[in-house]
Amino acid sequence: MQFNRDELIAAYRSMRTIRDFEERVAEEFSSGGIPGFVHLYAGEEASAVGICAHLDDRDVIASTHRGHGHCIAKGVDVRGMMMEIYGRRGGVCGGKGGSMHIADLSKGMLGANGIVGGGPPLICGAAVTAKYKKTGGVAVAFVGDGGSNQGTTLESFNLANVWKLPVLFVVEDNGYAEATSSKWSVSGSQLDRATGFGMPGVAVDGHDFFAVHEAAGEAIARARAGEGPSLLHVSLNRFFGHFEGDAMTYRGDGEIERIRADKDSLKIFRQRVTEMALLEHEQLDAVDAEIAKLIDDCVKDSEKAAPPTQADLTTDVYVAY
Repeated sequence: MQFNRDELIAAYRSMRTIRDFEERVAEEFSSGGIPGFVHLYAGEEASAVGICAHLDDRDVIASTHRGHGHCIAKGVDVRGMMMEIYGRRGGVCGGKGGSMHIADLSKGMLGANGIVGGGPPLICGAAVTAKYKKTGGVAVAFVGDGGSNQGTTLESFNLANVWKLPVLFVVEDNGYAEATSSKWSVSGSQLDRATGFGMPGVAVDGHDFFAVHEAAGEAIARARAGEGPSLLHVSLNRFFGHFEGDAMTYRGDGEIERIRADKDSLKIFRQRVTEMALLEHEQLDAVDAEIAKLIDDCVKDSEKAAPPTQADLTTDVYVAY
Protein backbone atom coordinates (compact mmCIF):
# COMPACT_ATOMS: atom_id res chain seq x y z
CA MET A 1 0.00 0.00 0.00
CA GLN A 2 1.20 3.49 -0.85
CA PHE A 3 1.23 6.04 1.97
CA ASN A 4 1.27 9.79 1.58
CA ARG A 5 3.34 11.93 3.92
CA ASP A 6 0.40 12.94 6.09
CA GLU A 7 -0.50 9.29 6.67
CA LEU A 8 3.07 8.40 7.58
CA ILE A 9 3.34 11.31 10.00
CA ALA A 10 0.00 10.35 11.56
CA ALA A 11 1.19 6.78 12.08
CA TYR A 12 4.46 7.93 13.62
CA ARG A 13 2.64 10.45 15.83
CA SER A 14 0.35 7.73 17.16
CA MET A 15 3.25 5.38 17.89
CA ARG A 16 5.28 8.16 19.50
CA THR A 17 2.28 9.15 21.62
CA ILE A 18 1.93 5.59 22.93
CA ARG A 19 5.65 5.32 23.67
CA ASP A 20 5.91 8.66 25.48
CA PHE A 21 2.65 8.11 27.33
CA GLU A 22 3.81 4.74 28.65
CA GLU A 23 7.32 5.89 29.52
CA ARG A 24 5.86 8.79 31.49
CA VAL A 25 3.27 6.60 33.23
CA ALA A 26 6.11 4.31 34.33
CA GLU A 27 7.98 7.30 35.73
CA GLU A 28 4.98 8.75 37.55
CA PHE A 29 3.91 5.38 38.91
CA SER A 30 7.36 4.74 40.36
CA SER A 31 7.20 8.08 42.16
CA GLY A 32 3.86 7.19 43.76
CA GLY A 33 1.68 9.60 41.80
CA ILE A 34 -0.56 6.99 40.18
CA PRO A 35 -2.84 4.65 42.19
CA GLY A 36 -3.53 1.00 41.41
CA PHE A 37 -1.73 -1.19 38.88
CA VAL A 38 -0.52 -0.32 35.39
CA HIS A 39 0.48 -2.68 32.57
CA LEU A 40 2.50 -0.90 29.90
CA TYR A 41 2.32 -1.32 26.12
CA ALA A 42 5.69 0.26 25.24
CA GLY A 43 7.46 -1.78 22.56
CA GLU A 44 4.23 -3.01 20.97
CA GLU A 45 3.17 0.23 19.28
CA ALA A 46 3.31 -0.96 15.65
CA SER A 47 0.64 -3.57 16.32
CA ALA A 48 -2.08 -1.27 17.67
CA VAL A 49 -1.34 1.54 15.22
CA GLY A 50 -0.95 -0.68 12.16
CA ILE A 51 -4.30 -2.33 12.83
CA CYS A 52 -6.34 0.64 14.03
CA ALA A 53 -5.22 2.73 11.03
CA HIS A 54 -7.82 0.74 9.05
CA LEU A 55 -10.67 1.39 11.50
CA ASP A 56 -13.21 4.20 11.68
CA ASP A 57 -16.16 5.21 13.84
CA ARG A 58 -18.20 2.19 12.72
CA ASP A 59 -15.64 -0.16 14.20
CA VAL A 60 -15.03 -1.31 17.76
CA ILE A 61 -12.13 -2.88 19.61
CA ALA A 62 -11.78 -4.74 22.90
CA SER A 63 -8.50 -4.71 24.74
CA THR A 64 -6.66 -6.49 27.53
CA HIS A 65 -5.28 -5.33 30.88
CA ARG A 66 -2.52 -3.73 28.72
CA GLY A 67 -4.88 -1.28 27.04
CA HIS A 68 -3.32 2.19 26.83
CA GLY A 69 -1.82 1.64 23.39
CA HIS A 70 -5.05 0.34 21.93
CA CYS A 71 -6.90 3.37 23.33
CA ILE A 72 -4.51 5.85 21.78
CA ALA A 73 -4.46 4.04 18.43
CA LYS A 74 -8.30 4.10 18.35
CA GLY A 75 -8.38 7.84 18.99
CA VAL A 76 -9.22 8.14 22.68
CA ASP A 77 -8.32 11.54 24.13
CA VAL A 78 -4.85 11.38 25.68
CA ARG A 79 -5.51 14.01 28.34
CA GLY A 80 -8.68 12.20 29.42
CA MET A 81 -6.71 8.94 29.54
CA MET A 82 -4.01 10.40 31.78
CA MET A 83 -6.63 11.84 34.11
CA GLU A 84 -8.34 8.46 34.25
CA ILE A 85 -5.12 6.71 35.22
CA TYR A 86 -4.57 9.36 37.89
CA GLY A 87 -8.11 8.69 39.17
CA ARG A 88 -9.37 12.18 38.38
CA ARG A 89 -12.92 13.29 37.74
CA GLY A 90 -12.01 14.53 34.25
CA GLY A 91 -10.90 11.07 33.15
CA VAL A 92 -12.59 9.28 30.27
CA CYS A 93 -14.39 7.05 32.81
CA GLY A 94 -14.77 9.75 35.46
CA GLY A 95 -11.67 8.57 37.28
CA LYS A 96 -13.44 5.42 38.46
CA GLY A 97 -12.06 2.83 36.05
CA GLY A 98 -8.36 3.48 36.11
CA SER A 99 -5.78 1.81 33.90
CA MET A 100 -7.19 -1.72 33.67
CA HIS A 101 -10.74 -0.59 32.88
CA ILE A 102 -10.07 2.44 30.72
CA ALA A 103 -12.66 2.77 27.94
CA ASP A 104 -14.37 5.21 25.61
CA LEU A 105 -17.46 3.85 23.89
CA SER A 106 -17.79 7.03 21.82
CA LYS A 107 -14.55 6.03 20.08
CA GLY A 108 -15.48 2.37 19.74
CA MET A 109 -13.05 1.38 22.48
CA LEU A 110 -15.01 -1.13 24.57
CA GLY A 111 -12.37 -1.10 27.25
CA ALA A 112 -9.30 -2.58 28.78
CA ASN A 113 -10.23 -5.70 30.70
CA GLY A 114 -8.87 -7.22 33.88
CA ILE A 115 -10.37 -10.57 32.84
CA VAL A 116 -7.86 -12.53 30.75
CA GLY A 117 -9.66 -13.50 27.54
CA GLY A 118 -12.61 -11.25 28.40
CA GLY A 119 -12.57 -9.27 25.15
CA PRO A 120 -13.35 -11.84 22.41
CA PRO A 121 -16.93 -12.61 23.57
CA LEU A 122 -17.65 -8.87 23.75
CA ILE A 123 -16.34 -8.45 20.23
CA CYS A 124 -18.57 -11.24 18.95
CA GLY A 125 -21.55 -9.37 20.39
CA ALA A 126 -20.47 -6.13 18.73
CA ALA A 127 -19.95 -7.97 15.45
CA VAL A 128 -23.46 -9.46 15.61
CA THR A 129 -24.80 -5.91 15.95
CA ALA A 130 -22.74 -4.70 12.97
CA LYS A 131 -23.83 -7.65 10.84
CA TYR A 132 -27.55 -7.37 11.49
CA LYS A 133 -27.68 -3.59 11.36
CA LYS A 134 -25.58 -3.74 8.18
CA THR A 135 -23.29 -0.93 9.35
CA GLY A 136 -20.23 -2.33 7.59
CA GLY A 137 -18.43 -2.21 10.91
CA VAL A 138 -15.70 -4.59 12.01
CA ALA A 139 -14.94 -5.71 15.56
CA VAL A 140 -11.35 -6.37 16.68
CA ALA A 141 -10.35 -8.39 19.75
CA PHE A 142 -6.82 -7.99 21.07
CA VAL A 143 -5.59 -10.83 23.30
CA GLY A 144 -2.18 -11.82 24.56
CA ASP A 145 -0.54 -15.22 24.23
CA GLY A 146 -1.89 -16.09 27.68
CA GLY A 147 -5.39 -14.95 26.76
CA SER A 148 -5.24 -17.05 23.60
CA ASN A 149 -5.40 -20.16 25.80
CA GLN A 150 -8.59 -19.12 27.56
CA GLY A 151 -11.80 -20.97 26.82
CA THR A 152 -13.59 -17.69 26.19
CA THR A 153 -11.21 -16.97 23.31
CA LEU A 154 -11.54 -20.39 21.72
CA GLU A 155 -15.33 -20.34 22.08
CA SER A 156 -15.33 -16.95 20.38
CA PHE A 157 -13.26 -18.38 17.51
CA ASN A 158 -15.96 -20.98 17.04
CA LEU A 159 -18.92 -18.62 17.35
CA ALA A 160 -17.44 -16.01 14.99
CA ASN A 161 -16.83 -18.65 12.33
CA VAL A 162 -20.18 -20.41 12.71
CA TRP A 163 -22.00 -17.08 12.36
CA LYS A 164 -19.49 -15.65 9.87
CA LEU A 165 -19.04 -12.49 11.89
CA PRO A 166 -16.98 -9.44 10.82
CA VAL A 167 -14.23 -10.03 13.38
CA LEU A 168 -10.46 -9.81 13.53
CA PHE A 169 -8.80 -11.73 16.37
CA VAL A 170 -5.36 -10.31 17.14
CA VAL A 171 -3.01 -12.41 19.27
CA GLU A 172 -0.27 -10.08 20.49
CA ASP A 173 2.40 -12.59 21.46
CA ASN A 174 5.03 -10.76 23.50
CA GLY A 175 6.66 -14.00 24.56
CA TYR A 176 5.36 -14.20 28.10
CA ALA A 177 1.99 -14.86 29.70
CA GLU A 178 2.92 -12.81 32.76
CA ALA A 179 6.13 -14.77 33.52
CA THR A 180 5.46 -17.97 31.54
CA SER A 181 7.07 -18.34 28.12
CA SER A 182 4.56 -18.74 25.30
CA LYS A 183 6.94 -21.29 23.76
CA TRP A 184 6.15 -23.53 26.71
CA SER A 185 2.49 -22.69 27.35
CA VAL A 186 0.93 -22.62 23.86
CA SER A 187 0.40 -26.01 22.22
CA GLY A 188 0.84 -26.00 18.46
CA SER A 189 0.77 -22.65 16.66
CA GLN A 190 -1.77 -19.86 16.57
CA LEU A 191 -2.12 -20.40 12.82
CA ASP A 192 -2.96 -24.07 13.40
CA ARG A 193 -5.70 -22.93 15.73
CA ALA A 194 -7.08 -20.60 13.08
CA THR A 195 -7.13 -23.44 10.56
CA GLY A 196 -8.84 -25.70 13.09
CA PHE A 197 -11.71 -23.25 13.37
CA GLY A 198 -11.91 -22.71 9.63
CA MET A 199 -10.58 -19.17 9.36
CA PRO A 200 -7.51 -17.63 7.70
CA GLY A 201 -4.54 -16.95 9.92
CA VAL A 202 -1.48 -14.81 9.23
CA ALA A 203 1.72 -14.43 11.25
CA VAL A 204 3.39 -11.02 11.19
CA ASP A 205 6.40 -9.24 12.69
CA GLY A 206 4.88 -6.89 15.25
CA HIS A 207 7.92 -4.59 15.24
CA ASP A 208 7.21 -3.65 11.60
CA PHE A 209 4.35 -1.17 11.22
CA PHE A 210 4.16 -1.74 7.48
CA ALA A 211 3.91 -5.53 7.78
CA VAL A 212 1.18 -5.26 10.41
CA HIS A 213 -0.70 -2.65 8.40
CA GLU A 214 -0.69 -4.76 5.25
CA ALA A 215 -1.81 -7.97 6.95
CA ALA A 216 -4.49 -6.22 8.99
CA GLY A 217 -5.79 -4.40 5.94
CA GLU A 218 -6.45 -7.64 4.10
CA ALA A 219 -8.19 -9.23 7.09
CA ILE A 220 -10.34 -6.19 7.83
CA ALA A 221 -11.34 -5.84 4.16
CA ARG A 222 -12.35 -9.51 4.21
CA ALA A 223 -14.50 -8.95 7.28
CA ARG A 224 -16.18 -5.87 5.78
CA ALA A 225 -16.99 -7.87 2.66
CA GLY A 226 -18.95 -10.40 4.74
CA GLU A 227 -16.38 -13.18 4.42
CA GLY A 228 -16.05 -13.80 8.14
CA PRO A 229 -13.32 -13.65 10.77
CA SER A 230 -9.54 -13.91 10.55
CA LEU A 231 -6.71 -14.33 13.04
CA LEU A 232 -3.55 -12.23 13.11
CA HIS A 233 -0.63 -13.61 15.13
CA VAL A 234 1.59 -10.64 15.94
CA SER A 235 5.01 -11.41 17.42
CA LEU A 236 6.41 -8.51 19.43
CA ASN A 237 8.08 -7.55 22.71
CA ARG A 238 7.17 -5.46 25.70
CA PHE A 239 9.84 -3.17 27.11
CA PHE A 240 8.56 -3.29 30.68
CA GLY A 241 7.49 -6.05 33.04
CA HIS A 242 4.08 -7.67 33.04
CA PHE A 243 3.08 -4.96 35.52
CA GLU A 244 4.98 -2.06 37.02
CA GLY A 245 6.99 -3.49 39.89
CA ASP A 246 7.58 -6.80 38.12
CA ALA A 247 11.22 -7.78 38.84
CA MET A 248 11.36 -9.71 35.53
CA THR A 249 13.62 -12.43 36.94
CA TYR A 250 12.28 -14.71 34.19
CA ARG A 251 14.02 -12.65 31.49
CA GLY A 252 17.61 -13.24 30.45
CA ASP A 253 20.51 -10.91 31.21
CA GLY A 254 20.53 -8.03 28.75
CA GLU A 255 17.30 -9.16 27.07
CA ILE A 256 15.49 -5.84 27.41
CA GLU A 257 18.56 -3.87 26.29
CA ARG A 258 18.88 -6.01 23.14
CA ILE A 259 15.19 -5.63 22.35
CA ARG A 260 15.31 -1.85 22.78
CA ALA A 261 18.39 -1.67 20.55
CA ASP A 262 17.31 -4.03 17.77
CA LYS A 263 13.51 -4.35 17.85
CA ASP A 264 12.21 -0.89 18.55
CA SER A 265 9.24 -0.29 16.23
CA LEU A 266 9.75 3.49 16.25
CA LYS A 267 13.42 3.20 15.29
CA ILE A 268 12.56 0.73 12.54
CA PHE A 269 9.82 3.02 11.20
CA ARG A 270 12.07 6.08 11.31
CA GLN A 271 14.90 4.28 9.52
CA ARG A 272 12.59 2.94 6.81
CA VAL A 273 10.87 6.21 5.93
CA THR A 274 14.02 8.34 6.01
CA GLU A 275 16.10 5.91 3.96
CA MET A 276 13.36 5.83 1.33
CA ALA A 277 13.13 9.67 1.42
CA LEU A 278 9.46 9.48 2.38
CA LEU A 279 9.99 11.73 5.40
CA GLU A 280 12.86 13.83 6.73
CA HIS A 281 14.40 13.49 10.17
CA GLU A 282 13.34 17.06 10.92
CA GLN A 283 9.67 16.19 10.41
CA LEU A 284 9.92 13.29 12.83
CA ASP A 285 11.88 15.36 15.34
CA ALA A 286 9.07 17.93 15.25
CA VAL A 287 6.55 15.22 16.10
CA ASP A 288 8.77 14.07 18.98
CA ALA A 289 8.83 17.59 20.42
CA GLU A 290 5.07 18.02 19.96
CA ILE A 291 4.26 14.78 21.77
CA ALA A 292 6.75 15.42 24.58
CA LYS A 293 4.95 18.69 25.35
CA LEU A 294 1.53 17.05 25.08
CA ILE A 295 2.40 14.33 27.59
CA ASP A 296 4.01 16.82 29.96
CA ASP A 297 0.89 19.00 29.82
CA CYS A 298 -1.35 15.96 30.41
CA VAL A 299 0.56 15.04 33.56
CA LYS A 300 0.48 18.60 34.90
CA ASP A 301 -3.25 18.87 34.24
CA SER A 302 -3.90 15.50 35.88
CA GLU A 303 -1.92 16.37 38.99
CA LYS A 304 -4.01 19.51 39.47
CA ALA A 305 -7.39 17.96 38.58
CA ALA A 306 -10.02 17.09 41.17
CA PRO A 307 -10.82 13.49 42.15
CA PRO A 308 -14.38 12.12 41.86
CA THR A 309 -16.82 13.39 44.49
CA GLN A 310 -18.91 11.20 46.76
CA ALA A 311 -21.91 11.88 44.51
CA ASP A 312 -19.94 10.56 41.52
CA LEU A 313 -19.62 7.12 43.10
CA THR A 314 -23.11 6.01 42.06
CA THR A 315 -23.15 7.88 38.74
CA ASP A 316 -23.18 5.48 35.77
CA VAL A 317 -23.53 2.49 38.10
CA TYR A 318 -27.26 1.89 37.71
CA VAL A 319 -29.21 1.96 34.46
CA ALA A 320 -32.56 3.75 34.43
CA TYR A 321 -35.06 2.20 32.02
